[in-house]
Amino acid sequence: MTDRYAKYTSFEFDRPVDRVLRITINRPETYNSLDATGHREFTYIWRDIDDDPDLSAVILTGKGKAFSSGGDFGMIEANMNDHEARIRAWKEARDLVYNIIDCNKPIVSAINGVAVGAGLVAALLADISIAGKAAKIIDGHTRLGVAAGDSAVINWPLLCGMAKAKYLLLLCDPVNGEEAERYGLVSLCVEDDALQDKAVEIAQRLAAGAPSAIRWTKYALNNWYRAMGPAFDASTALEMLGFAGPEVREGLASHLEKRKPVFDPKSPI
Repeated sequence: MTDRYAKYTSFEFDRPVDRVLRITINRPETYNSLDATGHREFTYIWRDIDDDPDLSAVILTGKGKAFSSGGDFGMIEANMNDHEARIRAWKEARDLVYNIIDCNKPIVSAINGVAVGAGLVAALLADISIAGKAAKIIDGHTRLGVAAGDSAVINWPLLCGMAKAKYLLLLCDPVNGEEAERYGLVSLCVEDDALQDKAVEIAQRLAAGAPSAIRWTKYALNNWYRAMGPAFDASTALEMLGFAGPEVREGLASHLEKRKPVFDPKSPI
């Protein structure tokens, strides 16, 4: 492994085939949640991948039973209580999305188990997304008490349609791998024990393809996402505004206490 990736402490790296890098989120004891360091690394690793001349494709997956459970409770509490932390989270949330969109290497996600938060951002923005049947995709923002701002506004309506996107994002309903494929949220659904092999097969095909043609096609297609930049920016700003309000405190408390949240039905909005 080149020194380019030695600075990243939240992931495991391997090269299953020539010119393909596999990134494995490596906190299985917390279902691959991301602390502040992990979230920052997850945001900016895509710039190193973009600059790496030895890569032609990337696989992203999670170690153990989960893909990623998103930002950990420590990050949520920091966003609630620290203005500077909230600003950093806003910038990283924006940069994560645009860094993935702008990364010139094709990205394959292999979604094993639960996928939430920043992990889900990368899973669904990947150029080819593959879910195991046991995958559990959920955008839990409104359940937490903040707006769905990570990335959903930029891509969910395009992937599965506005009606289904609103249903899933407003209600935080979970979606398994087969449902995700049927809705159009992911490219493919496969048996869980075939997930990694399928991801490697597709990444190898991408790596063997015409590099400029593939990268330019990705760039052009991602202009659909870039066109939704203003809507995404608004959603991310509103998410951060929510972290300064009372609803997220009840949402977090309900998670910690393993109960349903009880939100005040009155709102100044």
